[in-house]
Amino acid sequence: MPFDLSVPLQYHGLLSTVGIRDVVDILLVAVILYKSYEMLKDTRAITLAKGLFVMMGVALAAYILELHAIYWLLSKSIYLLFMALPIVFQPELRRALERIGQGRFLGSAVHLNAEEADSLVNEIDKAVFSMSAKKIGALLVLERDIGINEIIDTGIRIDGLVTAPFMMNVFIPNTPLHDGAAVIRGNRMIAAGCLLPLTENRGLSTELGTRHRAALGLSEQCDAVVVVVSEETGIVSIAENGRISRRLTPDQLRSRLRPLFTKVDTAIKVQDIRNAIDSWRKNK
Repeated sequence: MPFDLSVPLQYHGLLSTVGIRDVVDILLVAVILYKSYEMLKDTRAITLAKGLFVMMGVALAAYILELHAIYWLLSKSIYLLFMALPIVFQPELRRALERIGQGRFLGSAVHLNAEEADSLVNEIDKAVFSMSAKKIGALLVLERDIGINEIIDTGIRIDGLVTAPFMMNVFIPNTPLHDGAAVIRGNRMIAAGCLLPLTENRGLSTELGTRHRAALGLSEQCDAVVVVVSEETGIVSIAENGRISRRLTPDQLRSRLRPLFTKVDTAIKVQDIRNAIDSWRKNK
């Protein structure tokens, strides 16, 4: 029985109409969608986005099944939700615009080389768990791509090299800098005694005090990572993207911090795209 070659020929005709601009256009859209998902995946916004997609799916099913009342109700609700998106996703939109404004939407900023990053992470780890053993409360803000100068301006500027003894001295109880947050940029402590915004999330456990709520509040507004040492229990926690992880061990803390300071080159290489397109055109 002869094979039907009509379908492959149809696809061949379709692909022959695709030009290099179409390929570049599709790649750029894919990158933008992927980066947008990357910024939303560990935030509360991703749950809202999933709910919106579920509503759109149900509305499509209602349209196909001709359930006019349900389709009308869902379509109007989805329209209103789209109008409210700038308000619902305000922190994520602000973060995206800040990254675009700083030219970092497609790539991460370079902080330290591997040796400097390992040394810094070890110093932070040593200081954090020394304070944890002594139940000394601490709040460490690790700045990333988005600048937080407005937070730094609320404290006292220091600009000192980060070492374990230095950080422990900053958080000595009953001193002016003890109750505030210390901001670390690269391998230097820029300021201490800084004030952080409190989270508006009312569903948090009552075990979380002001330090934890301040850490979550800042992590909801920017991409900074905040390390918290509880003054009551000595538990070490880390807040990132509006989420908090508690009861970290030294190994867990090091594994969470090391990628923050190590260069990760995620920028698009134009030459790689060009080579891929040339290869595709040759095999077409």
